[in-house]
Amino acid sequence: MRFPTFLKSLLLGVPVGVTLLDCVGYVARVEGVSMQPALNPDASVTDYVFLSRWAVRNLDVQRGDIISLISPKDPTQKIIKRVVALQGDVISTLGYKIPYVTVPEGHCWVEGDHTGNSLDSNTFGPVSLGLVTARATQIVWPPSRWQQLPSTVPKTRVPIAIGKRAPAAGSNGSGHTASNSSSSTAPIVHPVEEVQ
Repeated sequence: MRFPTFLKSLLLGVPVGVTLLDCVGYVARVEGVSMQPALNPDASVTDYVFLSRWAVRNLDVQRGDIISLISPKDPTQKIIKRVVALQGDVISTLGYKIPYVTVPEGHCWVEGDHTGNSLDSNTFGPVSLGLVTARATQIVWPPSRWQQLPSTVPKTRVPIAIGKRAPAAGSNGSGHTASNSSSSTAPIVHPVEEVQ
């Protein structure tokens, strides 16, 4: 007995599709106002963003990246926020229980761009990098909003002191990657659901 072509395609397509969604990325709708003006700049437009799982496969996030993460307050929800500080950085907080925080190793400080309208690290503190699920790389819908998402920290939220980061895999600690060329430097990576 021969399988119809449709069933063969289905048997091949489902595992490939699941693998792509799990390893490469997916498109998600952004809800709420906590990331305004970068996302959902007005109430009449809902942005859909591409969330790249591949970009955070080594838990390598940079200051300014917009990331999707599991909410530390509710593990059933995913939130989308901007990375403001990395491990070792000293950040002034906005309403947190202490005015200044040194971000511990393996953590980052995340905030919504719409200060005061965001449930973020100013509420729950530094976030473990293990909760990061993807990085938002571009707005894919609506067409009038198609754009790459820049990886920038607002000038008012730059860390007070920048911590020293551990060398990345393949780095010799001097900022150069281990390779045959002595002049190559490590590449600089510039880089949902969201609830308020």
